[in-house]
Amino acid sequence: MRLLLIEDDDRIAGPLIEGLGRYGFTVDRVRTGADGLAASSADLVLLDLGLPDMDGLDVCRSLRATSPVPIIMITARGEEADRVVGLELGADDYMAKPFGVRELVARIRAVTRRTGALPAVPPGPEATPPVPATAPAAQTTSAPQQLGPLHIDRRTREVRLDGRDIALSPREFDLLAYLAEDPGAVHARQQIMDTVWDPHFFGPTKTLDAHVAALRRKLGDAAWITTARGVGFRLTVPGDPSPEDTR
Repeated sequence: MRLLLIEDDDRIAGPLIEGLGRYGFTVDRVRTGADGLAASSADLVLLDLGLPDMDGLDVCRSLRATSPVPIIMITARGEEADRVVGLELGADDYMAKPFGVRELVARIRAVTRRTGALPAVPPGPEATPPVPATAPAAQTTSAPQQLGPLHIDRRTREVRLDGRDIALSPREFDLLAYLAEDPGAVHARQQIMDTVWDPHFFGPTKTLDAHVAALRRKLGDAAWITTARGVGFRLTVPGDPSPEDTR
């Protein structure tokens, strides 16, 4: 399946092309709206809105006036008004940065099914069905895990602390479950991002810090997740002997 990527930022385009290539896509990339409008036909267009020569919304409007090609907007503009305008102009889907390649591939597959007029989407590099986005990628067991007063059930995705249910977002659960696979071990920041998010995640690394802060708050004690300065994070049971950290 041939994709046309209209994106001027090399920092985004390079890893995106590499990641999509791993799923079997062929990606033609142009940097400007004018080049996008002049490009040869593709099966699907990935369109950034912040282009150097013209607004991506105008590119979308022009593409839709001449072609039924499916369009997925990929942009830092995440406001509802921007999404509404983009969809009303004819975009088939709208993704706000940050996002991961796996999510983008899922969106491409969904648009493909919806339009029903595109070549079959390649299944990707996996020999087995892809891991659902809400499941910890490195999960090794479905048996419930008890760490002091903390109970983690990966099968039901439930967490209890001192018998009290803890409501976590899907990503917060994934992060906690990943750290809990090897309690006390330091997990490097990039290792966590690659496993819990995506090896080709497009977004600020502070996303991880925000989720760690949310987990500490919901667990009621920052000592549950300690920081190995300059390296990453570890999950520890407060009060248990462990190497000294700074939080």
